[in-house]
Amino acid sequence: MEISVTMNGTARTADVEPRMLLAHVIREEFGLTGTHVGCDTTSCGACTVLLDGSPVKSCTMFGVQADGHEVTTVEGLAGADGLHPVQVAFQEEHGLQCGYCTPGMMLVGAALLERNPDPTDDDIRWAISGNICRCTGYMNIVKAIQTAAKAKAAAPAAATA
Repeated sequence: MEISVTMNGTARTADVEPRMLLAHVIREEFGLTGTHVGCDTTSCGACTVLLDGSPVKSCTMFGVQADGHEVTTVEGLAGADGLHPVQVAFQEEHGLQCGYCTPGMMLVGAALLERNPDPTDDDIRWAISGNICRCTGYMNIVKAIQTAAKAKAAAPAAATA
């Protein structure tokens, strides 16, 4: 079945089996390997992508369900002007170790900041609760998302100054 998606801002098509999971469409058909496959049961969140701006677990969603929608992977977070504030903050605040959960964590963090530009630690912890990290203990991930929120808030002020 042919599907058409806007993948990281670019219109793309692929001929996929109806039962092919979105994670595999992203990795195998579009060659974007930042989306990781961990558990295949939605438990770990390593496969998280944004579908029309909302986090979804791509390991239990069929690729055909994304037909006509906008999909953002970690590769699509960075813009023409550089890395997304969440990506910068994860680097600055050491919000990653092995990096396996990082793409999903970054996408969940970016989605949270779009709907809540000033989240509390509890807001962040709730948002990332569907993503498992076995390395960091979450402290630096929470700190990174808070740092990204501050950077995003400061960006409009710096642009008008």
